[in-house]
Amino acid sequence: MNHNQSPHIVVIGTGGAAMAASLKAVERGARVTIIERSTLGGTCVNIGCVPSKTLIRAAEIAHLRRESPFDGGISNQTVEIDHAKLVEQQQALVEGLRDAKYGSILRDNPHITLIEGEARFVDTRTVAVRQPGGTEMHIQFDQAFIGTGARPAQPAIPGLADTPYLTSTSALVLDQVPPRLIVLGASVVAVELAQAFARLGSQVTVLARSRLLSGEDPAIADALEAVLCKEGIEVLKQTQASRVEYSDGEFILQTHSGTLRAEQLLVATGRTPNTEALDLETIGVRTHNGAVEVNEHLETSVPGIYAGGDCTIQPQFVYVAAAAGSRAAINMTGGNVTLDLSAMPMVIFTDPQIATVGLTEAQATAQGLLVNTRTLTLDNVPRARVNFDTHGFIKMVAEKDSGRLLGVQVVAAEAGELIQTVVFALRNRMTVQQVGDELFPYLTMVEGLKLCAQTFTKDIKQLSCCAA
Repeated sequence: MNHNQSPHIVVIGTGGAAMAASLKAVERGARVTIIERSTLGGTCVNIGCVPSKTLIRAAEIAHLRRESPFDGGISNQTVEIDHAKLVEQQQALVEGLRDAKYGSILRDNPHITLIEGEARFVDTRTVAVRQPGGTEMHIQFDQAFIGTGARPAQPAIPGLADTPYLTSTSALVLDQVPPRLIVLGASVVAVELAQAFARLGSQVTVLARSRLLSGEDPAIADALEAVLCKEGIEVLKQTQASRVEYSDGEFILQTHSGTLRAEQLLVATGRTPNTEALDLETIGVRTHNGAVEVNEHLETSVPGIYAGGDCTIQPQFVYVAAAAGSRAAINMTGGNVTLDLSAMPMVIFTDPQIATVGLTEAQATAQGLLVNTRTLTLDNVPRARVNFDTHGFIKMVAEKDSGRLLGVQVVAAEAGELIQTVVFALRNRMTVQQVGDELFPYLTMVEGLKLCAQTFTKDIKQLSCCAA
């Protein structure tokens, strides 16, 4: 295919959505100009999934060396943590992946031109790019894709902006573990990092405006809170900071629960889309609280301009961003595909992990569906029994008359590894009877899905240990 006579697509950003859009567009015959104002690679590889999961895993290892269910027979030990070394190891991985998955791909693709600078729309077929030296260039395009991502939000708390508080970005590269850490927020990033820092040696306090993980089934929040409290983390629910000060190396937070003090304050209260510099209102691209509105084809309110990932109204997961980018590219190059998020898995990397897909009981009921649910505690799952780690549960939501599986919520070690099985079950509209009839390998956590499905019709306590 002759790329010189093919459509010219401008892609703004180099994160998961932008890269997927660029590569798919080129594969389908387009020429791509990709514009990046800061670090190549976006949130996931640089300041999100990759470094945070590395830190979380290190904290997990530290925790197990200090304390495990087998301490009666395996001696535990005093753990010494060189946090600077852990961060060095983490950043080496980040840099390697950034080059392998972003830098080298862009360098080696003759149909992609990378331009450093900040983009803004001049009209519906032109962007202006202000380059590092201050010069501005104009680029015309046939189609455009906005993949500018999001950044940690700064809540409007008096005094906060004048303090050197941490975001998830700066927390991941601290050179030492703070003796005391206050975490403002109770969503995914907040609970993951709160547990990790506690396991690395911080005395952690979490401030939740309502409760932990307020968007999830309350049973999930209760199970996680029990774990965090057992590990010495203080969880203050229905608590907000009314003022923040910083003096003599210490943060001082005023709350209705009293005054709180710590060497570090991590603010993890959500994310803000990176769209304000794009001049979207000039060309009529509709946004909601800064997030770009897109239709099921990933097109904005302006024909020919598409968007995907964390800068849009979509769920903020890198795999959603990548799927959105590639589908947008297909649509920008003559195709007609949509992004179906009805079976979108979600994993929270606490220990135990939390994983969900499909509808919760409350969501199903709100949609007018009549449902049956079953909750299987992990003391009924052989894998959890042999691990001597039975904290958690599997909850299944099924349509009452048909028995069709509608959703699953899991709190368990490696919950993230078993949730994808449910995605396939939902995609194939399986019933709980069909799930319960499938072969599952014995002594795996995923076998818990079979056992939970069987509880819709059987008392599993009456089954032999690996009964079908």
